[in-house]
Amino acid sequence: MPYAAITYRVKPGHEDRIAEIFAGFQRVSTPDFAGESGDRAGRLLGTAVFVKDEVLVRIIHYEGDFSAVARHMAAQKGVHILEEKLAPFLAEQRDTTSTQDFVQYFRNATMRSISQLTVDTHPSAAKAS
Repeated sequence: MPYAAITYRVKPGHEDRIAEIFAGFQRVSTPDFAGESGDRAGRLLGTAVFVKDEVLVRIIHYEGDFSAVARHMAAQKGVHILEEKLAPFLAEQRDTTSTQDFVQYFRNATMRSISQLTVDTHPSAAKAS
């Protein structure tokens, strides 16, 4: 099951305030998400957020169609509350009020995946079969 990383450029020196904002994050209404057709497209398995100096990274663990994750997140009230609270600490302001704008930012902020290793891909997993 893959991971994705979304970056945010933040103003340095506000790590504790940013941590408080994410600590109060209202989770999504359901971990299951649909594609554009409305059919089930996948599931959010977990997230993690890291901050250091001017870089914040959100790791998303999911299964299914990653392009549908942004649309799912854009429809969540808690995500918009978080975006509003986070705005003063962003190095570059962005518009994420509409689904289209949110999806575009999400796409542009996704880091290139270099490697994703799991216990399932470990050489010893093949020997156990």
